Amino acid sequence: MRVSDVIQFIDVSFRFPDEEKVILDHLSFSVKAGEKVVITGPSGSGKTTLLYLCNRLYPENCDGVMNGSLKLFDKESSKYAPGEVNHKIATVFQDPDAQFCMMTVEEELAFTLENLNIPREEMDGKIAAVLELTGLTDFRNAVIQQLSGGEKQRIATACALIMEPEVLLLDEPISHLDPYTGKKFISWLDELQQERALTVVAIEHRLDLWDGFFDREIVLESTNRVNELMTRESSIQGSQSLYVEAVHNDSFLKPVSFHLQKGEVAVLAGPNGSGKSTLLKALCQLIPAKGTVTPDRLGYVPQSPEFLFITKSVRDEIAFGGGTEVETLLERLYLQNVAEAHPFAVSHGQKRRVAIGAMLADGREIILMDEPTSGQDAASLSELYELIDERARQGTTFLIVTHDMEFASAIADSVLLMDEGQLTGKFNAESVWASEDLLTAHHLLKPKGGTPREVCFA
Repeated sequence: MRVSDVIQFIDVSFRFPDEEKVILDHLSFSVKAGEKVVITGPSGSGKTTLLYLCNRLYPENCDGVMNGSLKLFDKESSKYAPGEVNHKIATVFQDPDAQFCMMTVEEELAFTLENLNIPREEMDGKIAAVLELTGLTDFRNAVIQQLSGGEKQRIATACALIMEPEVLLLDEPISHLDPYTGKKFISWLDELQQERALTVVAIEHRLDLWDGFFDREIVLESTNRVNELMTRESSIQGSQSLYVEAVHNDSFLKPVSFHLQKGEVAVLAGPNGSGKSTLLKALCQLIPAKGTVTPDRLGYVPQSPEFLFITKSVRDEIAFGGGTEVETLLERLYLQNVAEAHPFAVSHGQKRRVAIGAMLADGREIILMDEPTSGQDAASLSELYELIDERARQGTTFLIVTHDMEFASAIADSVLLMDEGQLTGKFNAESVWASEDLLTAHHLLKPKGGTPREVCFA
């Protein structure tokens, strides 16, 4: 018996209103029921746009112009009433904060069921079932905005699954998960897919943790250039002190004290919910904290970089602090083609690079980055490595939260490990990769290693 196509693109082109450049150009492919398909390609190549066409967020919600034929379950996408197809196609967005409306996990799940017109007497059972399925029962009454990025991603997935969809669209679902939790998520997703014959379409930049999960790869092409990488041969010596004693909610974050050398690149790693992002916010005094951070010129790139944006174009955003390398940074961060675009209108990976460019242009002495590799293609990772390496040589100090151990192994001089709100130690990077006990205790996987170029282009 022929397996039916659930998604079918036939010569589809798409562009945003008032823009001549197309995002997708004469694209044709199909996805069959039960398939597991991954979409890859450079940052800004249109992967998220493609996903938004599949769930009908585009073109109506952005007044975009689409040509060609897009069929969902053998029916033209334009023939569906607003919200109709979302009973069958559920989406987990790259930034989970973008899809939450309520305060607690239970309220968010109930809100989803209300939109599906589920009778109130059936809601409790459905909520309990999906929380048990996703291992989130203990989070039922949790306040969403007090959870870590990885925990939010799991909650967002539960909200999608409670709709009992036939197709699950995932926009970089493990980008905020530590490697251990990421592997567990993939294993769980694999079991769920087999149990429910679920069709999975996911965007991913790095496939190393997926271990052959996907049946097929769709590559969106781009003409982005690629730069060589070089290992760091030296660092500028000199003492810089980072110290904080922070009180956050019920004193989750324990007193933390550590020192970084001038020009040192340190990676902050540990399980989801261990306090990494909280520590960065405390260092920036974005949450109640006491202590000292020296020096004062400290820059911060959060997981949701759009919270930083205050201008109307990418170029103005990078130039806002008065830096003199705006055009160079636009080129090196692959942002020239979106330089005049509103920073809220570019892809998630591009938003991160805009925020990174703004911090680099400002000449900050210390730069804190929360998951800067999320949403970045190989070429962007390569250039990000180069920029961090160059600035470190010039004396800029970096503290980087990342679950990407391949990138960490290429860039880190030292690794700070956290667990349950406590800094468990600062280590030479090589000693961490060599210690199975440290890796296991902090939900990390040993990086494959290799040269920085090999790591970033794996």
